[in-house]
Amino acid sequence: MNYKSTRDTKNKFFTSAEVIKKGLADDGGLFVPESIPTLTSNDIEKLAKLDYIKRAADILSRFLSDYTYDELLADCEKAYCEKSFPGGVAPLVNVTDNLYSLELWHGPTAAFKDMALQIMPRLLVRALKKTGETRTALILVATSGDTGKAALEGYRDVDGVKIMVFYPVDGVSRVQKLQMATQEGNNVNVCAIEGNFDDAQTGVKKIFADRNFAEKLNEKGYFLSSANSINWGRLAPQIIYYVSAYCDLLNEGKIKIGDKINVCVPTGNFGNIFAAYIAKLMGLPIDKLICASNVNNILTDFLRTGTYDRNRKFHVTMSPSMDILISSNLERLLYFVAGSEKTAAYMKSLNETGAYTVDPEDLEKIKESFLGYYTDEKATAACIKEDLTENSYLHDTHTAVAFDAARQYIKNNGDKTPMIIDSTASPYKFAADVYKSLSDKEPTDALAALDELRELTNTDIPYPLEGIAKRKINFTKIVKASNMPEAVMDYLNS
Repeated sequence: MNYKSTRDTKNKFFTSAEVIKKGLADDGGLFVPESIPTLTSNDIEKLAKLDYIKRAADILSRFLSDYTYDELLADCEKAYCEKSFPGGVAPLVNVTDNLYSLELWHGPTAAFKDMALQIMPRLLVRALKKTGETRTALILVATSGDTGKAALEGYRDVDGVKIMVFYPVDGVSRVQKLQMATQEGNNVNVCAIEGNFDDAQTGVKKIFADRNFAEKLNEKGYFLSSANSINWGRLAPQIIYYVSAYCDLLNEGKIKIGDKINVCVPTGNFGNIFAAYIAKLMGLPIDKLICASNVNNILTDFLRTGTYDRNRKFHVTMSPSMDILISSNLERLLYFVAGSEKTAAYMKSLNETGAYTVDPEDLEKIKESFLGYYTDEKATAACIKEDLTENSYLHDTHTAVAFDAARQYIKNNGDKTPMIIDSTASPYKFAADVYKSLSDKEPTDALAALDELRELTNTDIPYPLEGIAKRKINFTKIVKASNMPEAVMDYLNS
C-alpha cells in the first residue's frame, strides 16, 4: 500500500511510514492511499468475534503495509489498554429507538482524539526507525481544544520527538485550556494565539510550507511533522471504530450481516466523518453520512450547494471544536470524487479567493453519501435537556449537535435505518454549557461547573478531569498568529 498527495498529478508515491513521518505533502496536499483495501462480509463476521484491540490491528494492517501485523498488534495493546480506557474502548449505547451513541471519549483526555492519538505516537516512532531518520521530529499542532491535549498526552516523553501546540486563546473551553496549560512532560510546549482556530491552523500550514524555516530546523537537527488529522497516521485509526461499531451491532443482534447503517458525525475539520467514508469505500455497509455542524455551517452549505465559501462571519459557540471555517480533510474527499487535477485547482481557488465551487458531477457523487445539517445554540441546549430528561442520557455540546442533526434527517426522510452517532467528548469537558443547558442557570464559574453538573445529574466526573483546578499551570504564553514561527524557535532555543 503506497500513498500520494491529493494534488499530485505525476504519481509520486510514498510508503505508509514515510507519510506518517512527513505528515503533509511537499505540495501542500494531504496523503491518500493509492487504493482502498476491501472488507468483505466474511471479514466483518470474523472481526465481530474479536475484541477492539485485534480489530484495530487488522484494519491498520490493511493500510500500513510496511508495518508488520505483530508490530501493530503490540502498539494497539499498549494504546487501548484498560489503564488508558477504563470506561471501555468505544462502547456503543442505545439512547433511543434506532439512535446509537458511539462513545469515543473514555480515554486519557476525555475526548475522541485519544482514539487516534494514543496509537499515533507509537506509529511515528516506528516510522522514524523504518525510514532511518536520525533527526528529532518536531510535532506542530493547531487545536480547537481536544486535539492539543490528546496530542500532548500521547507524545509526552516519547523519545525522538518534541511537540508544540497552538490554540486560540478565547476559542476553547476553560477545562480544555486548563488541560493544556497544566500538561506535564519534558518534550512538550503550549502557546495560545490571538485569533481563532483557523488562524492557528493557517499559521501551522505556513510554517510547514516555509522552506527557509525547514532548513533552519534541519540545521538544529529537527524536521517537522503533524499530529492533526491531516496526518494519515492520525486518520487511519479513526476508521477502526466504525468497523467495530458495526461488529457490536451484529453481536447484539440489532442488525444482520449486510444490513446498512447510517452514521452521523459532529464535524469541524472533516477528519472523523471522512474516516467513516473510507470505511464505506472498503465495503462496510454504510448508507448515509450525516455531517452535523453548529452555526458555523460552512459544510452544510457546501454539501447542499457545492460552493465552499469561508468569507463569512465566524461564530464562537458552545461547541468550540466545531468552530472552524477551513475544513482541511474535505480535500481528501475532493480527491476521491474529482481526482488530483481538480482538487489542486479547487485548493488554489480557496487559497486565493477563500472559495470554490465544485463541478455539478462532483457534487452529485458527494451527495450519494453525504448530507449536511446544522444546529443552532438554542436547539443544542434543548437536545441536551431533552435526552437527559426523556432518555437518561447526558450529551456534551458537540454530541448534542449531532443528535439534533440526526433527528432532523430522520424527520425529513423517515429513514429508520440504525444510526451510529459519534459522541466525541465527555459532557464534563464543557460542563459550564451543559449545566446551563440543563438548569437554565449560570454555574458559579467554569470550574465549579464540574461539581455542579455532577450534583445535578448524579453522574461521575471522568478520571482525566478530576481535580483539574488544583494542577500546576505550566504554560501561559500568548502570541500573535504572525509570530508563531518565532514562538517555535524560542521553544527550541530554550
